[in-house]
Amino acid sequence: MTTPAPRVWFITGCSSGFGRSLAEQALQRGERVVATARQRTGLADLSGAFGELVCPLALDVTRPDQVRSAIARAHAVFGRIDVLVNNAGYGLMGALEDLSDSQIRAQFETNVFGVFDVTRAALPLLRAQGSGHIVNISSVGGRLSVPLIGIYSASKFAIEGASIALAAELAPFGIKVTVVEPGAFATRFGASLEAVPASAPYAAMGAAMAGALAAMTLGDPAQAARSIIAAVEAPDPPLHLVLGEHAFGMVRQTLQQQLAELERWEGLSISASPA
Repeated sequence: MTTPAPRVWFITGCSSGFGRSLAEQALQRGERVVATARQRTGLADLSGAFGELVCPLALDVTRPDQVRSAIARAHAVFGRIDVLVNNAGYGLMGALEDLSDSQIRAQFETNVFGVFDVTRAALPLLRAQGSGHIVNISSVGGRLSVPLIGIYSASKFAIEGASIALAAELAPFGIKVTVVEPGAFATRFGASLEAVPASAPYAAMGAAMAGALAAMTLGDPAQAARSIIAAVEAPDPPLHLVLGEHAFGMVRQTLQQQLAELERWEGLSISASPA
């Protein structure tokens, strides 16, 4: 029996969190990793530990020129990309009324347009291979939303919607898509979170959100990475992968509430159809 060739992973946002855990675990398995981060210096330890198995690259996903260059470099070094992980992103917390135009646009530039640009740059290579798996790191906030994270959730909702269509578009080419929806994990999400102080009308909400965040039990990113790898290796991988017990419960409750509301208003919905 022929031993399959090691997979090649292209992962954005590898300086910490899920990106770092995925890169380390893939490399420990003897696979190849194109590890990217905004600052290449944050990847030096990976190069020191894994040598030629890793290709560290500086990549700001909001720079289309860097995106194209990084994908081309990955192909030149390893000849293919088997798993593309769109992980780079950050959080924005604040009431819609309190956020500036620049803050909202910057959130979408990284969390949405960065994902789209990396994916579009890689797709010709994946289609030529006739295989590949795109893993988009969303959030439980891509399935539901709560006060003060509406714009962050909106960016993740955008990824969810695009990924559902993308999965159907790419199925004929042998390319799979999985959207990962983590709950609270011990990544550097909090450190990179841009939090806008709540104005007076939203002060109580801000205090409640701060308390909720402080009380959260954080999961282990290494375990999350193992779950993602297991999904990638599954013969029929999920389109949506919720990570974390609390997140699973929240998503299930949200879906149940949405179904109940849909059915409650069924008569009014149907009445809009032509007689």
